[in-house]
Amino acid sequence: MPTARWFSPAAVLLVFLGGVVGVAVRAVIVVPLTAAALHPLVVPGVTLAINLLGSLLLGVVVGWLADRHPRARLFLGTGVMGGFTTYSAFAVQSITTSSASPYVGLALMAISLFGGVFAAVVGLALGRRIVDRPGEVELPEDAE
Repeated sequence: MPTARWFSPAAVLLVFLGGVVGVAVRAVIVVPLTAAALHPLVVPGVTLAINLLGSLLLGVVVGWLADRHPRARLFLGTGVMGGFTTYSAFAVQSITTSSASPYVGLALMAISLFGGVFAAVVGLALGRRIVDRPGEVELPEDAE
């Protein structure tokens, strides 16, 4: 019985290339909006929107591709969506927003957390509908 390799140069390349695409798409959205930001909540708001959209799209990718296309899932899920979304920006903006306005900061954190989970659930349902497998549940250890 062959054993799975723990390292695959092809997998790393797929994730890397997907990450480049995801970061580039995020930059195309974020840079113009932050450069013209007239309000201090523009940047956290854009990060929130990107992370919610990314959660939805990752759910679609995982629900749609499941375990059928591992390379496409690596590229789109881990790479593109991993590069598109950003936990570190969310974390820093949550703290800086909370320092300026605690209630707004807490709202940002709650919406990011619960909204992201909700968006992922909706995305999984949509992805499973694409392949006509609406009732299938993915094990937590198999998720991205």
